[in-house]
Amino acid sequence: MMADAGAVRRPVELRDGGWEQPPASAGEPGLWLVRAEAFSPVVARLADSVLDGAEKRRAAALRVAGDRGTYLAGHVGLRLLLGAYLGVPPVDVPLRRSPCPLCGQPHGRPAVPGNPVHFSLSRSGGLCLLAFARVPVGVDIEAVPALDVAEEVGACLHPREVAELSGLREVGKPAVFARVWARKEAYLKGLGTGLGRSMSLDYLGTAPDGVAKVPGWTIGDVPVDDGYAAAVAVQDAGPVAGTVSGRSASSP
Repeated sequence: MMADAGAVRRPVELRDGGWEQPPASAGEPGLWLVRAEAFSPVVARLADSVLDGAEKRRAAALRVAGDRGTYLAGHVGLRLLLGAYLGVPPVDVPLRRSPCPLCGQPHGRPAVPGNPVHFSLSRSGGLCLLAFARVPVGVDIEAVPALDVAEEVGACLHPREVAELSGLREVGKPAVFARVWARKEAYLKGLGTGLGRSMSLDYLGTAPDGVAKVPGWTIGDVPVDDGYAAAVAVQDAGPVAGTVSGRSASSP
């Protein structure tokens, strides 16, 4: 089961061939980390065969090679893992956009029709974080920014979070900002609103030892590489599942 709010959940790094193993047991977190550079041989071998046309066009539109590589790594990893959870070839995973909970238009979070598995993907720098669950889930990963970015963007957080950040020494402020921002984005992705919901509405807190409780949700920090912060938010109706079906993955 998902632990109490603020609990640290450790992701499993997705490596070449790792998706071919049966999914983890339901008691383990459905969190996966993809390092784009290490995963690039898999991308080179499988991207053309597992990604759909929209994903390929989106990748091609990214002008910075590093951004393009991270996007491809994340989406190849997503399709390989969804294929494993659903027991279908990765290219046959039927992805769609859910209705936006704010306006009802079809630009909400990505989903599989019927929601047999909920998932979330976030990327930053050369890292991607993915989560899978039987209930709505969101993840976010953030590179620790420069001080001026932390101060400027941090002003849009909840007033109590703004006050907490303002009381910190400058040397530690960017990392704390990244931590609270990751928590907030993970929660908003879980809700399905994304940044359409104001960052100032919900108090999650900046403390390193736990996230403020949000009714109906469990939110926790995720340990990733130095220089990054990450978090996962899962609806309390069920666990972050390590398995969604009893079927093992099939090779693409």
